[in-house]
Order: sequence, then C-alpha cells, then structure tokens
Amino acid sequence: MAIKPIVFIPDPVLRQVATPVEDVNAGIRSLMDDMLDTMYDAPGIGLAAPQIGISKRVIVMDCSDDDEADAPLKMANPEIITLSDASQTMEEGCLSIPGHHGEVTRPNGVTVRYLDENNEPRELTCEGLLAVCIQHEIDHLNGVLFIDYLSRLKRDMIVRKMTKDARGQKG
Repeated sequence: MAIKPIVFIPDPVLRQVATPVEDVNAGIRSLMDDMLDTMYDAPGIGLAAPQIGISKRVIVMDCSDDDEADAPLKMANPEIITLSDASQTMEEGCLSIPGHHGEVTRPNGVTVRYLDENNEPRELTCEGLLAVCIQHEIDHLNGVLFIDYLSRLKRDMIVRKMTKDARGQKG
C-alpha cells in the first residue's frame, strides 16, 4: 500500500471518461488500497482513480465520523440505478481542487450497483453525506467535477486560479 500523488485541475485526466474494470483482481485491489491510503493521508472522504492519474472506474470512500471506526467502501464500476426525488444542498470540496468549495445541490438518496473488492456484485442504498460522496466520486469517473455545478463565474475563477498555480509550480 502506498500514498500516490493527487492530480489537480487542469490535468486532462480529470475530464476523461474512465474505462470500466474487467474484474477486480489483485492489481485492482492494490489500487483500491493505495487510493484509501492516499485519501486518508490527504485527508478526504472520497477518491476516484482519475484523481491519482489512473483512468479506471474505481472509487473509494469513508464517510465515518472522526470519533467512529473507519468504514471504508471500495467500488469498481459503480453505477447509480436510482436517485431520490428529494434533494439536498451541501458544501463540497475536492482533493483535486484544493482550497476551493461550493454549494452543490444533489439528490438526497441513491442506490448504487458495483463490484466490491472481492469482485462480488453489490447494491447499496444510502442517503445524506454518503449519497453525496458517491455521486461526487462517480462524477469523477465521467469527467465531471463539482465546480461544474457552480455558476460559470465562480467556476471560471477557480479554474483560472488553479491553472495559474499549476503554471507557477512548473516554472
């Protein structure tokens, strides 16, 4: 298990549609473990493989409270099969867009179908923070970022600042 470098916007991998995983084998399990290590180190509550430069449909999350035991979730090829009619607005951030946050409205509940770390098909129905996190991470697999839900003005300001910061780090 290893901590991997997180990629930041405007890296093009964050805008690609990730490729499906054929099966969850030892390599994918190792990727999931590395992603969890990276997420916990950041620290964050979710991470998608494109955020470490790997365009595969793999996400990990842990929405447990600080005073609770870790409750990691590992998903390959996650697919939302139902969304609730009720919605909620939460402040979202992203490890690939550090220092920036915004209010995003999403469905309050989801049912997601995925392969677990043992290549077993699973379904999970959840609401609240976990439902938001799942939607946020699946968006990553489709090349969508939380800033895409913000006003054009706010999104453009964030992208300009991150692009300027990226240029400054290279120079």
